[in-house]
Amino acid sequence: MREIKDKKKKTIKKTSKKGGLIKGVKKLLSKKKKTPIKKSPLPKKKKPVTKRKKKNTLPEIVQAEKFAGNPIIKPSFYFWETKATFNPAAFLLDNKINLIYRAIGENDVSMLGYAYTYDGYNIEGRPTYSIYQRYLKPDKTKPNINYISGGGGFGGCEDPRATIIDNNLYLIYVAFDGWSSIGLNLSSISLEDFRKRRWNNWSKPITLSHPGEIHKNWVLFPEKINGKFAILHSISPDILIHYFDSFKEFDGKNFIQSIHRDHPKWQEKEPGVRGAGPTPIKTRLGWLILYHKTEAHDPHKYKIFAKILDREDPTKVLYQTDHAIIEPDQDYEKEGYRGIVYSCGAVVKNETLFVYYGAGDKYVGVATIKLDDLLDSMTNKKEIKLSKTKKK
Repeated sequence: MREIKDKKKKTIKKTSKKGGLIKGVKKLLSKKKKTPIKKSPLPKKKKPVTKRKKKNTLPEIVQAEKFAGNPIIKPSFYFWETKATFNPAAFLLDNKINLIYRAIGENDVSMLGYAYTYDGYNIEGRPTYSIYQRYLKPDKTKPNINYISGGGGFGGCEDPRATIIDNNLYLIYVAFDGWSSIGLNLSSISLEDFRKRRWNNWSKPITLSHPGEIHKNWVLFPEKINGKFAILHSISPDILIHYFDSFKEFDGKNFIQSIHRDHPKWQEKEPGVRGAGPTPIKTRLGWLILYHKTEAHDPHKYKIFAKILDREDPTKVLYQTDHAIIEPDQDYEKEGYRGIVYSCGAVVKNETLFVYYGAGDKYVGVATIKLDDLLDSMTNKKEIKLSKTKKK
């Protein structure tokens, strides 16, 4: 009887153990969290081995563009501008870019016309009449000078440069009497009169350069330097600035003494340098000066180069380009007397430098570049070359 009871007990124990084990396993399985299936990692792509490039010793050419719609001003059928419209002054006023350009018509006399653009590319206004002209009084008792600069053999006013100071617009231009006298004149008009197109209110011109000497390419700084007006009248062999307190200084007896063709220093000029272009532009680096030059390998082509002058002492050159930033490479730039790009006006609008230039002594073109790109290229010894065309 004991044995039977004992066996029963053991059997009961075994059964209870087995049941508990099964329950425990089920419990564990129910609590076990599902683990995500680990994917075997993909083999890492090996980076291609590249050979280190040799440093280029030549300056990097950063391309900029001429407007594909050039020329933006062409001769018209009005008598005073049938032959040529070129070499414009440029200035920013009332959020529009104003252009005062040289025009030659049927009488072969140079006059000044006017046009304006808001976007910098497309001309949106252009009167049908000239806004400034000279009444010529040639002194034929003096020997005749064989002088034709882009045409206009009977004289007039050529190649204007415009500068705004305070509430006045000042205009420097080459005055030719059609016979013997070539020099620099200055006239002015109030901004109020200019806005209202009171063209008869230009002031009587004063003569800046010495009579009997041939001078061109003088520009007036757009603000006083050390409290004085300043005119840049030479860039080679020396940079020369004339400082003065009032335009009354030029009374017909006093003139700016500068380097000219008969001057002892004329032969020391850098080969090919012609003179300053547009009115100086104040930048974070200093005064930006665009100037004209021909090169030995291309002696018949006028090109545009750039310098940066010190703000306080503009006789100091801080940076300059080694290559032309604009050169004649389009058909309309070669159509005139020779391959010429010649600028008398440039402005900065929306951080972009707009350079307006005479193309082939016949048309007006425009080329643009971000101002900071140009300045960085000069400090980093890279070169900006305005050449290809740009659509707008």
